[in-house]
Amino acid sequence: MSKFLLSALSLGLSFTLSAQFGYSAPVKNAEESEYAFTKIAHLDATPVESQGNTGTCWSFSALSFFESELIRKGTKQPDLLSEMFVVRKAYESKAEKFIRMDGKINFSEGGAFHDIPFVIKNYGIVPQEVYTGLNYGSETHNHSEMFSLLDGAVQGLLSHSKSSSTGVSTAWMGALNGILDAYFGNDLKEFEYKGKKYTPQSYAKAIGLNMDEYVSLTSFTNHELYKKCQLAIPDNWAWGESYNVGLTDLFDACEYALKNGYTLAWGADVSEKGFSFKNGLAIVPEDPSTIDVKGKDSKNYSDAGADKASNAFVTPQKELVITPELRQKGYDAKMTTDDHGMHIVGLYKDQKGTRYFLVKNSWGTGNYPKGYLYVSENYFNYKTINVYVHKDGISGNLKKKLDL
Repeated sequence: MSKFLLSALSLGLSFTLSAQFGYSAPVKNAEESEYAFTKIAHLDATPVESQGNTGTCWSFSALSFFESELIRKGTKQPDLLSEMFVVRKAYESKAEKFIRMDGKINFSEGGAFHDIPFVIKNYGIVPQEVYTGLNYGSETHNHSEMFSLLDGAVQGLLSHSKSSSTGVSTAWMGALNGILDAYFGNDLKEFEYKGKKYTPQSYAKAIGLNMDEYVSLTSFTNHELYKKCQLAIPDNWAWGESYNVGLTDLFDACEYALKNGYTLAWGADVSEKGFSFKNGLAIVPEDPSTIDVKGKDSKNYSDAGADKASNAFVTPQKELVITPELRQKGYDAKMTTDDHGMHIVGLYKDQKGTRYFLVKNSWGTGNYPKGYLYVSENYFNYKTINVYVHKDGISGNLKKKLDL
């Protein structure tokens, strides 16, 4: 069976799943759950994928978001975009900045939503079908070996540059690209797809997304409200900016976007007891000690992680009320960290009236909601780092505050 046919079948399954979630009858987060979620808004998305053993959630979630943007703009079955083309190009730029900054920035598998517009503007984008990034004898993504080589290369070069009287030569980037070629496949300069010839830049132009139309929103009290700020998180190596808004504004902006046909990319802390992908739920119980945790999360937050058991995942419980002060305290104490990127595609409410975002993840489809989970408004308010959204998905009132 061709890769194209597999992609088409998967895409069809995605829309079937979307229709299933869109039923007016209540749905639940797990088979044995007593939660009853009723749809407020639900938008289409492309198939759930797996990032495998990598720290590349930022690429999977942001490209899922942009694929939903293509659907919103009228492409019923958009091409799946290549996560690994984006990852490869980000590594090139990340390594260059790391050397220029004498190692004083983060060089890791992680990234941020800003990286995707950065790559598309500077290098273009390609379909997933023509660049899978699986050039190392595996059907699933695993970057542990590759990153060891990349990290060793840039750390060795940095050490050399500090001890050498002549600095670094012009050959090092070619050497780094040799590693990337070996694992991802040769860098694409041009390709043929569906009977047409493209460069990555011409393909990016052909799909019709304008990267200048997207903005990042966040909410922290250590920055001035309704102004741009730079999130001080390690994976923001490209120094992307976000608009800082009030906490109520942040949730309301997401609700407004979804009700008006716009999905959002979501960056968050997922290391909390109340975040359980296996239970299809993220909540903030008043008493977190009611959650029993066995095992631990993976280093890159690339799978469902530790096992978590609690009646709170089965029956709606009273949650901690999140204030801007409590949220900021978690951030300042380094208890709220930038762990994982996901894709918000829906808004639901439970039988008690609590609102939840339906979130598409990149850890495969093993859990009951088939790769999705429900995130309570309290968890969102507490543990969100930022969201990425089209400017037109923001209300006129908030646009005015932000001078957009």
